[in-house]
Amino acid sequence: MPTAHQRAIVSVTNDLATDNRVHRTCTVLQELGYAVLLVGRAWSDSPALERPYDTRRLRLLFNKGPLFYAEYNLRLFFLLLFSRGDLLVANDLDTLLANRFAAWLRGKELVYDTHEFYTEVPELVGRPMVRKAWLAIERAIFPKLRNVITVNRSIADAYRERYRTEVSVVRNIPMKRALGPKPTRNGLGLPDDKFILIMQGAGINVQRGAEEAVLAMMELRECLLLIIGGGDAWSTLERMVKEHGLVDRVRMFDRMPYERMMDFTRNADLGLTLDKDTNLNYRFSLPNKLFDYLNAGIPVLATDLPEVAAIVRQYDAGIVLRSVDPAAIVATVRALMADRERLKALARNATFAATSLDGEAEKEKLKALLAGIGRNTSTYR
Repeated sequence: MPTAHQRAIVSVTNDLATDNRVHRTCTVLQELGYAVLLVGRAWSDSPALERPYDTRRLRLLFNKGPLFYAEYNLRLFFLLLFSRGDLLVANDLDTLLANRFAAWLRGKELVYDTHEFYTEVPELVGRPMVRKAWLAIERAIFPKLRNVITVNRSIADAYRERYRTEVSVVRNIPMKRALGPKPTRNGLGLPDDKFILIMQGAGINVQRGAEEAVLAMMELRECLLLIIGGGDAWSTLERMVKEHGLVDRVRMFDRMPYERMMDFTRNADLGLTLDKDTNLNYRFSLPNKLFDYLNAGIPVLATDLPEVAAIVRQYDAGIVLRSVDPAAIVATVRALMADRERLKALARNATFAATSLDGEAEKEKLKALLAGIGRNTSTYR
C-alpha cells in the first residue's frame, strides 16, 4: 500500500476524454491513497475535462506517425523524470518506452497495462518496417517487466507464450454508471419508425466491420445505422455514405461524453461489434462497446471471435455471425425484425448479462494488484 503523499503518474497517448479503462485505473489509485496525475495529448478540438484527479494534456507539434510518437515519448520522458512520481503506469506500447527509462533511472515501480495485442493490430501487420520497430521496443522491455495487466485471458496467454512473462487480467467490464432517465427518440432527433442499429467506439478502424455495416444499409431501407466515435476508417465511411446515397440511413456522430452516447445506445435495437479475424489483436479483442450494449439492454450482433462470441453465446444475448459481409448482416437483421419475440428475449438476456458481468469485481481485482506492488525495488530485473 502507498504511504502518505505518494503520487502515481498514468500516461496515455489519447486526449483523455473517452478512455474509461484509464479513468477506472486512476480512480482505483486514488482509493488506494495516491495523488494521481493523468497525462495525455491535446487536440485542437479536445473537449473540456473534469476529473477528480489532476490531468495534463501535452500540446505537440506532430499529430501522427513516427514524429508524433517520438515527440510524445520524449516530452513524456522528461515530464516523468522531473515530476514527483512514485508509481508509473504506462498504457499500451506507445507510452512504454518513456516510462521504462524514467522508471529505470529513478528506481520507481512501473505498471504496464496493455489494452490490446499491440504489435498485431492491422495498422502494423500491413506495415512490416513500422511493426518491426514496435516489436523491437516490446522485445527489449516486456521480458523485464514484473507488473503487466491486460484485458482478457486470450491476450495474456499470447504474451506469456511469446515472452514467458506472467500477465494479470482485468477485463474491460465498465462500472455501473447512473445514466438518468432514458430520453425519447424524438428528444434525440431519431425516428420512431426505424429499426436502429448502432456501432460505437473510439477505435472504429479498418477491418472492424464498419464498411460492411454501411454497405448493408443499401438493402435495409427500413433501418437507421448510427456510428458514434472515431477511428482511422472514419473518412472512408463518410465517403461511402455519400457515394451510395445513404445520408438518410446512416448518421455519423463524433465522440461525445459517455452519458450522451449511451442515450443513443439505449434507444437502439441492435448493437454491432463486427471485428474481423484478420489479425491476432482483433481475434482476441473484448471491446468496451460489447458491455455498453449489454448495459443498454440491447441485443448484440457480433463476429465469431473467441472472447466476444463466448459472452454472447453464454447469455444468449445476441447473434454471432460466421462471416462479416453485408448480405449476412442484412439477412440477420431482417430475421430479427420479423421475429419480435426473439428480439425481446435477446434484449432481456442482454440486461441479465449486464447484471451478471460485474465491473465492481474487476475493479477490486485491479485494486488488489496495484495494492500489492512493492515500493522499494526496481521494476527491472
